[in-house]
Amino acid sequence: MARKEFTYRGRTVQELQEMSMDEFAHLLPSSERRKVSRGFTHDEKSLLKKLAKRDKVKTKSRAMIVLPSMVGKTIMVHNGKEYVAVTIQAEMIGRRLGAYALTRKPTKHSSAGVMATKKEKK
Repeated sequence: MARKEFTYRGRTVQELQEMSMDEFAHLLPSSERRKVSRGFTHDEKSLLKKLAKRDKVKTKSRAMIVLPSMVGKTIMVHNGKEYVAVTIQAEMIGRRLGAYALTRKPTKHSSAGVMATKKEKK
């Protein structure tokens, strides 16, 4: 069975890449649409320029919206301690980069502590 082609609000990735930024902004949810319509920060603009030249870029701009032009590129997103490699896929369009570089590790509990009671050690 063939894999279904990804569409964002009824548009394919190729159609999204051909759109202007204003047309694309009308497809986004409200908070992302406001961010795109107000314009990008200096760091976000430099990120877009670097992505036009290279396929692998480091950034601390966790609030950057994933745009259709970023699909297929690898972005190293800072999580506060280190850079996490995020390969942009079509399903990520319209989300923020920070959602893919987690800042907290999940807790992994081991056995009970040294002074634990017998009930807790079981």
